[in-house]
Amino acid sequence: MNPPADTPTLHGERVILRPLRAEDVETLNAILATPEVREWWTEDPEVDDQDAFTIWVDGEIAGWVGWYEEEDPDYRHGGLDIFLSPAFHGRKLGREALLVAARWLISERGHHRLIIDPAAANERAIRTYASLGFKPVGVMRAYERGADGTWHDGLLMDLLAEELSPS
Repeated sequence: MNPPADTPTLHGERVILRPLRAEDVETLNAILATPEVREWWTEDPEVDDQDAFTIWVDGEIAGWVGWYEEEDPDYRHGGLDIFLSPAFHGRKLGREALLVAARWLISERGHHRLIIDPAAANERAIRTYASLGFKPVGVMRAYERGADGTWHDGLLMDLLAEELSPS
């Protein structure tokens, strides 16, 4: 697994987003196995299907930010997803990582609109995304199968470039 050649390493005040590498996967899978993360992630991200960054904080892997691009010129937009180790929760590091990635998708990749789709019950994630400027678009009913085997709603949120929080 090699990141696209044009994917840079991105720097925030406290986070570094480095293109995902094969040697990151074991640590990321361990983060995904924690109950606090597994509650919202029933499967490990398909690293070959989505471009991604590994989130680094103080020299340690703290999580993962996935990103993708819709290239059809009539529907062009970017999308984001994230998980963060519980050891790094509550410090606004996930928010910072998303802000850095969103700025890159807008300024360097030329997207005018971004989307994200948390579980409708994941209030903590929804608050974080709203603090960046993402707005609810609608509930996607029975959108994803949860760890309990039942279908759960998702919340589609989007952000126009001019709505991104400056900090």
